[in-house]
Amino acid sequence: MPSASQVSAAAPTHVLAPPVLNEGVEPSNALTAKFTPAEWIALKKFRSMLSESFAEAFPDDPDAGVMPYRMWGITIDPKNPKEARVSVILMKFLRARNLDPTEAKDMFISTLRWRESFNVDAAMNERFPDEVFGNLGKVYGKDKQGHPVIYNLYGATKDLNAVFGDVQRFLRWRVAFMEKSIALLDFETVDQMVQIHDYEGVGLSNRTDNSKNAASEASSIFQGHYPEFLSRKFFVNVPSFLAWIFWLFKPLLSTATLAKMTVVGSGHRVIGAALLPIIDEAKLPKKYGGVAVDF
Repeated sequence: MPSASQVSAAAPTHVLAPPVLNEGVEPSNALTAKFTPAEWIALKKFRSMLSESFAEAFPDDPDAGVMPYRMWGITIDPKNPKEARVSVILMKFLRARNLDPTEAKDMFISTLRWRESFNVDAAMNERFPDEVFGNLGKVYGKDKQGHPVIYNLYGATKDLNAVFGDVQRFLRWRVAFMEKSIALLDFETVDQMVQIHDYEGVGLSNRTDNSKNAASEASSIFQGHYPEFLSRKFFVNVPSFLAWIFWLFKPLLSTATLAKMTVVGSGHRVIGAALLPIIDEAKLPKKYGGVAVDF
């Protein structure tokens, strides 16, 4: 008869391994591979709310809870939401709300309703006067991590009354430009962008109630309906009298968003010191401290 020690040695030992939340179950890509266990838990809970979210967002559509919805080039199917790029998009809402699925759901519903009321598709198809908006926005290269770099050139049009005189038209242009910038993201390896807001040529006379209202409304739109799209944001060539912009923005922005924002002075050396650590000099225009051709 075996001894007690022999029995103990022969008996199998059952060790409870930590749960693997994504192995062999979830479609994944380079971005979902970076999700933490806490993020996967929150995502699965949020995902279970999708049908309800669509039904609440579009109460007049009896099929809203089961029909696919396309946003930012990705189809979100509430009946079959296990798609890696969909997970990346939903995670944006979760991260914007500290991984609280209920709060993320509220933000998601608000965004769906806003996109319908604003008519984002119509804004993207609208033709804006080239003499007013043609030089205000540029996409120029990528940073060292592959994020597209988006430039907003507020001094490119000398008559800012033409830009901001019709606040709603400016907002439609700005949303359309944002949507076209997002179209550069694949949600496989890259889901954020670098924004550079250049105020060169903006004078004291350009400060108007319309420009302040436009800045405030645009900030509210992007904070509320475009979560976690910024990798970094730089304000360059900022004259001291425009400090009001940042006091205006601050109450509307989360701490995490503010941490991504940097205010830079003027001159290619000063700007280059801020931008060259993240953008290769070959992809940065000379006027910003690089060696690429200026646009």
